[in-house]
Amino acid sequence: MSAPEVYSIAKTPVTCHAFNADRSQVAVSLNDNNVQIYEKQGKEWILSETLSEHDKLITSIDWAPNSNRIVTASQDRNAYVWSLSPDPLTGKLVWKPTLVLLRINRAATFVRWSPNEDKFAVASGARAIAICSFDPENNWWVARQLKKPIRSTVLSVDWHPNNVLLAAGSADMKARVFSAYIKDVDKRPSPTIWGEKLPFNTICGEYSSPAGGWVHAVGFSPSGDVLAFASHDSSISIVYPGGPVVHNIRISSLPYVTLTWTSEDALVAAGHDCQPVVFSGSEQGWALIGTLDDTTASSASKAPGARTGTIGRLNSAAFNTFRNADTRGHTGGGDAASDTELLTVHQNTITSVRAYEYGGEGIISRVSTTGVDGKLVIWDVNAVSALTGKMGGLRV
Repeated sequence: MSAPEVYSIAKTPVTCHAFNADRSQVAVSLNDNNVQIYEKQGKEWILSETLSEHDKLITSIDWAPNSNRIVTASQDRNAYVWSLSPDPLTGKLVWKPTLVLLRINRAATFVRWSPNEDKFAVASGARAIAICSFDPENNWWVARQLKKPIRSTVLSVDWHPNNVLLAAGSADMKARVFSAYIKDVDKRPSPTIWGEKLPFNTICGEYSSPAGGWVHAVGFSPSGDVLAFASHDSSISIVYPGGPVVHNIRISSLPYVTLTWTSEDALVAAGHDCQPVVFSGSEQGWALIGTLDDTTASSASKAPGARTGTIGRLNSAAFNTFRNADTRGHTGGGDAASDTELLTVHQNTITSVRAYEYGGEGIISRVSTTGVDGKLVIWDVNAVSALTGKMGGLRV
């Protein structure tokens, strides 16, 4: 089983992350109002640039692989599109922001580029989703809003492969599929299993959380014919709209807040349980099959092979004592730290899981995660271990 690649990006929480096309750079929000861009140098990630324009915490980042543009959303109710352009004085390529006219009066919570990269969706606390497209005449990004029947904060969005349909999960305990068709931007979409006539703001599907939890994450399968969403009631729901058939998987651990499909019959979800887990199935049924984090091994035994790129050169008892006093507030020596250390690689909530590497036929072979512990981890999706119990990652 291949060990995960573990990198300590910061000592502060990583709110979100997004890689560029060749995975040589990663943009992260360190729980503040700046975008930090790290560049891969050898086995370490080195800070190369800081993008400063937002006034409040950045909640979401997405990096378009083909156009190489970054879009950021923030609690300051704004979104910016960042593009590389030459500086008129030095000629050096620098990131320049373009303001997006969102027209929302609450925080922006989530953002994703469409597959064609000609528009993007911004979720918000204003009970609306802004679908933004570029206006070449005025040289800015303008938004049209999806509003009805959203009744609370939208927490996540995901685009259908056809560039028109959009899935959204919100705090009103619903996952919905909308049409985000814009006449001057999109070609007429071909019929899908979600519907045929798709004018803007058409509701193509609405699904409730099994026990009334906020819908934290949504995702279309690679074909777009299946929808998955994760709820705060510790459940994962898989929707086949043709029936419709909805499979609800209740878990006995803490809720998931992020998910990504790896193939048409498998997905990876992660969240407050601090480990990415794998679900697999078909229209006949779905099940939790295991975790990407081998929690049966102790942290000490996993450290030499797995934690590449971390600050591991100083691993003496004295250094660990000072480090634990600084980062964990422990003053009783090394044993106090090990008694409360999780057996999982991530030591706190996983905030984001994203596709990292594609194998054959568009199947994702590796995923990346970031968490409140400040770590960036690259996982092999085929390295699945059995779960050791509902609290298998915790040593008391």
